[in-house]
Amino acid sequence: MSRAILSRLLQAVPLFFVISVLVFFISHAGGGDPITNALASTLPQESIDAIRREYGLDQPVWVQYLRWLQHLAAGDWGTSLVLRTPVFDVLGRSFGNTLILTGAAVLVCVAGGVLVGVTSGLKRGSLLDHATMLVIQIGHNFPVFWSGLLLIWIFGVQLRWLPVSGMYDLRGDHGLGDLLRHLILPAIAAAIISMLILAQLVRAQVIEIMGSDYVRTLRAQGLPRGLILRRHLGRNLLPPVVNITGLQIGYLLSGVVFVENVFNWPGIGTQLYNAAAGRDYPMIQAGVMLVTGCFIVVNLATDIVLDLLNPRLRGATASA
Repeated sequence: MSRAILSRLLQAVPLFFVISVLVFFISHAGGGDPITNALASTLPQESIDAIRREYGLDQPVWVQYLRWLQHLAAGDWGTSLVLRTPVFDVLGRSFGNTLILTGAAVLVCVAGGVLVGVTSGLKRGSLLDHATMLVIQIGHNFPVFWSGLLLIWIFGVQLRWLPVSGMYDLRGDHGLGDLLRHLILPAIAAAIISMLILAQLVRAQVIEIMGSDYVRTLRAQGLPRGLILRRHLGRNLLPPVVNITGLQIGYLLSGVVFVENVFNWPGIGTQLYNAAAGRDYPMIQAGVMLVTGCFIVVNLATDIVLDLLNPRLRGATASA
């Protein structure tokens, strides 16, 4: 198994390199830089050129890339061109907030997706099942930010049940209860599409498992339905749920970027948006690479968990 993990890590290296190339050159593709754009009307060109030389922006793009890659490998994420502070410090605080939102979205996705999928699958062909599938089909067509705006309008503007901006109230105690109240709507907005996808796939798995020959045999032998659900449905449903959830976490991370801007959540998505608006290259590059690294780690962790849950798969990977 350790050999399989090492193999997956080695496969991630070229992917990480390709993404670094794309991120760096795309962020520089628009021409210009934040220093020239911000200071063109306030400082003479000689002073602007001196500042650009200080940050290495006067070098060819490929030289800048190699220097950035060297610093990145050494753990130096650079300095923000706009905030004039280390990128690591800014993204460290923001990424912690993003992890809170992503973790809550994963919980909503898994709990809601499994509950809806199992209920719909066990009641296949019923009115509830048809209504669930209709909601799933409609929900697939809703962009993440539209879901967020809809939740804000219903629960924040019309009903006034929940806050719609930030992590805490300005006059609040900044406690756990305050955080949870602010977390509900953005977590649901980030998770809703992944939750519907998970529910649809779980429903299909439930129908397949409950219609299998061995389950029919157990029911014919008089085994109680509740016991079948606990012992056999849950055990056979766990590996596909883990697999699907691992795949959806990457989508959740990308969705959180949009949700953070809609709900003014102070996470990495908000920082990336501000960095893109200000053409803050070091912040954009480090932020995207951080999200990419998390996506790779999540996929690796999902593979490891699946290996542990499936002895046959573990044996296959061990012999590979």
